[in-house]
Amino acid sequence: MPREKGEKTVATNRRARFDYLIDDTYEAGIVLSGTEVKALRQGRASLVDGYAYVDAGEIWLDAVHIPEYTEGTWNNHSPRRKRKLLLHKEQIIKISHKTKEGGYTLVPLKIYFSDGRAKVELAVAKGKREYDKRQTLRERTDRREADRAMAARKNLGD
Repeated sequence: MPREKGEKTVATNRRARFDYLIDDTYEAGIVLSGTEVKALRQGRASLVDGYAYVDAGEIWLDAVHIPEYTEGTWNNHSPRRKRKLLLHKEQIIKISHKTKEGGYTLVPLKIYFSDGRAKVELAVAKGKREYDKRQTLRERTDRREADRAMAARKNLGD
């Protein structure tokens, strides 16, 4: 029985939703060493440059920065090492077919603890063009302005 209940987010990649169109998301376990888990429990990680790839039927997470554990000894982990992700075989096959289509990539969205186990949320995503980003910003501002106008109209009617 796990000691912890619920979900505790360690790190999120907020830039990913701006830079990519998210198709599918998957929850994957991460193979970590002891000092990496302790550093994550302190809430220290960065997904800024992180990406994942499929290699020989396995999915690897690369360039995710988990800093060294401050209380660690000489056998501390390296901060940007490759980490193996744990997924079902069917999910790996589905992801590998999708990424081979072209234009699709695997992006980590967040690292979190679910019932005491370290997980990463992976997204199969397609990169946005510059005009797509402008369109997203325009839609967001239009939606915000419409919400403000409706709220103002509602307040006047009371």
